[in-house]
Parts: sequence; C-alpha cells; structure tokens
Amino acid sequence: MIPAASDAAAIGLALAAARECDDDVPVGAVVLDPAGRVIATAGNEREADRDPTAHAEILALRRAGAALGSWQLGGCTLAVTLEPCPMCAGALVLARVARVVFGAWDPKAGAAGSVWDLLRDRRLNHRPEVVGGVREDECAAVLAEFFAGRRW
Repeated sequence: MIPAASDAAAIGLALAAARECDDDVPVGAVVLDPAGRVIATAGNEREADRDPTAHAEILALRRAGAALGSWQLGGCTLAVTLEPCPMCAGALVLARVARVVFGAWDPKAGAAGSVWDLLRDRRLNHRPEVVGGVREDECAAVLAEFFAGRRW
C-alpha cells in the first residue's frame, strides 16, 4: 500500500485526469499497485461513450484489471476526486481494492461516508481502508467551475 503522505500526490494525478474530461462531469481516478506505481487512469466518459456506467472509478478498475491480468485488485489503491457513488463503491468492494482515497465529499450521492457508507459496511465480504477529504478544496473547485452556469 502507498504511504498516506502519497495520497495528496495520487489525488493530484486524479485531478489531472478530471481536467481532461471534455463535456462530462470532471471526475478523475487512478489506480496504484501495491508499490505505489500508477497502473490505470481514467476520467468520466459517460457522455462520450453514452454509457451510464462509464464513471472514472469503473473505467480505472477495468483498465487496472487488464494491466494486472486479474479482476482482483488486492493491495491496490484507487484515488478519485469525488467520493464514490453506490455503483462505484460496490465495484471497489467486489474488486477487493485495499484503499480508497478521495477528494471532495458528495452530499447527494456519496457512498463512502456522507450519504451511505457501503465501503465500510460490515455485512459485505471486503472493506477497504477509506481516506476522504484529500485536497478537498481543489477537487470541489474543479466541479464547481464545471457546474457554474450549467443546469442538469
């Protein structure tokens, strides 16, 4: 697992991916292997792919699985700019990700402690370590800038 001091750097990489999102909500994610090396990066691609499941976390997990040759991502860390939603939290549990680090909290759909806490639900077979609020202001600012003047 990567040391906690590297969480801010991992979120920085996720922020770079978020800033590359074109017409989609700017959320970026990276997956790091147990040694802290980046093995996958993604930004939201729902609009480009016309796919409601094309969240940054899901895409990053798919790419990490392909890179490692396994759906099991034990020992890996996923860093994402926005608190995972229920779909993404479920995928993180199923992928056996060791750590989830995120930036901004999502008070409307967050599933890592704000609205729900699926990642730490004792009824599930796997519970990753969760670290929230890393570079929170920067992550929130990217989202606020995107939504300024837009209505969904």
